[in-house]
Amino acid sequence: MSATELDVTHGVRFEWGPAGAEHLAADVDCLVVVDVLSFTTSVTVAVDAGTAVFPYHWRDETAVAFAAEHSAELAVGRRAAGPGAPWSLSPAALRAAPFTPRLVLPSPNGSAIAASAKGRRVVAAALRNATAVGEWLAREGLGTAETPVAVIAAGERWPDGSLRPALEDLLGAGAVIAALHDLAGGTLSPEAAVAAGAFRQVDDLEAVVAGSFSGRELIDAGFAEDVEIATEVDGSTAVPLLTDGAFTAVRTP
Repeated sequence: MSATELDVTHGVRFEWGPAGAEHLAADVDCLVVVDVLSFTTSVTVAVDAGTAVFPYHWRDETAVAFAAEHSAELAVGRRAAGPGAPWSLSPAALRAAPFTPRLVLPSPNGSAIAASAKGRRVVAAALRNATAVGEWLAREGLGTAETPVAVIAAGERWPDGSLRPALEDLLGAGAVIAALHDLAGGTLSPEAAVAAGAFRQVDDLEAVVAGSFSGRELIDAGFAEDVEIATEVDGSTAVPLLTDGAFTAVRTP
């Protein structure tokens, strides 16, 4: 019996990274991608401003062609952002950048998962919009055994390319799962229940995320504001839904 077959009674499931998303995608009605530092946080900032965000796997020459094909600006790396290229994966840079209606936002983690998802609804979630995403899922009748949801923590990468589970993504995923479960009940997989429990046990999310491996890495690199924006818990009511290849905002009532 496969792991998927063992999971059929659970309305809300939780896994890590691209492999976890690929494993669950065929058997759920919606994928919720969580990459708190920083892809999905950046998506919430962009869609709050009215920008449509196209996820893309890589930042290379193919991304340049993809952006041109979609008449979109291409986000650059954090350190490359400047007056001539103000859009990047940095939420702080996006918040300060001029408005653009269409943006290609590459990243190797959350963006790659979103870009590769086929045939299912895909939502971008972060600590900034976790409650809004939970409310939307409940309103859409998602998260039951008949209409299951997979919440995917993107994680980070070790130098050898292997998945590094990231605390901030566990907490972001747990926040979505907890919000959905509070509103709609349903059966959580053991993994989803543990993620929700981890979120509920944290009293000071800002301090925990700032002190995490990823948080310290960004702060030490001079991007403390990105961590601050990522911990604006429920600062956004937008639900970025992937439609025709781009995330656009669905607002909760």
